[in-house]
Amino acid sequence: MQSLDTAQLIALAAALGWASGVRLYLVVLLTGLAGYLGWIPLPQGLHLLANPVVIGVSGFMVFVEFFADKIPGLDSLWDVVHTVIRIPAGAALAAGVFGADHGVMALVAALLGGTLAATSHAAKATTRAAINTSPEPFSNIGASLVEDSAVPAGLWLAIAHPIVFIAVLAVVLVFSVWLIRLCWRFLARLFLRVARIFSGKPDAGPPPAFSRESLFSKNDRHV
Repeated sequence: MQSLDTAQLIALAAALGWASGVRLYLVVLLTGLAGYLGWIPLPQGLHLLANPVVIGVSGFMVFVEFFADKIPGLDSLWDVVHTVIRIPAGAALAAGVFGADHGVMALVAALLGGTLAATSHAAKATTRAAINTSPEPFSNIGASLVEDSAVPAGLWLAIAHPIVFIAVLAVVLVFSVWLIRLCWRFLARLFLRVARIFSGKPDAGPPPAFSRESLFSKNDRHV
């Protein structure tokens, strides 16, 4: 197997960081399988992922997360718990692409991976929390399936077409920041409404459902 070139290493580090914020266990499983089966030559810092024990444990967690992530309410609780897991794991996996032999690059990759993991995790968590205000479960399941598909697609693209992946990732990051801001505004207004109800004040807040009308105020739609 030929070694990965510089563009592929950079793209792989970015992909591991970003994808860890969405599906950490799936990232570990797919990366480990790719190395174990000889699909790609894993960098030295990622060889541990190809260990059969790591593959088995991550596979079990992928199974658990697949169902937990599709149950409204439980998915948000799962995201809260994994806030302290996904972000440092994303930083560690990105740093592992370059390993201890390239200290400066490993540090830069760790910062990049942690930031990307934090961004994708925040976008996922806030979007799911907003979606969970809707009584129907189908949008939740649909969003989860999109994430299930996006992670392997992103990892493949990072290796097969690293430049294309970087361009796509830039667009995804811009969209994620916009989505975080949008969903956070909606959730803040919803929490304020709930607080007013429990305090006995008149209910003048937005409707408790995730929709375009509840996300944008009248002034926002004129901008």
